Amino acid sequence: MSPAPGVRVAIEVDAATVRRGDQLMIGGQSFTVHDLTTVQRGGKRLHFASGETFTMQRTTVLWAARLVDPRLRRGRP
Repeated sequence: MSPAPGVRVAIEVDAATVRRGDQLMIGGQSFTVHDLTTVQRGGKRLHFASGETFTMQRTTVLWAARLVDPRLRRGRP
């Protein structure tokens, strides 16, 4: 099985921009976002692959490692 194509980049995320697959550093530990649930007042409850959960408020800002594809996709005919 080959790894997914792309590179990991560090980005700043909040409740509106966090995605499945993001790797977050919380308390010195790395957690991979497995699923997301919207909660009141614009927050998100993050469900991690390890089984833990974390509620991210609308104003919470964290750093994440996200897998991105560096190749440009151009819509040529």
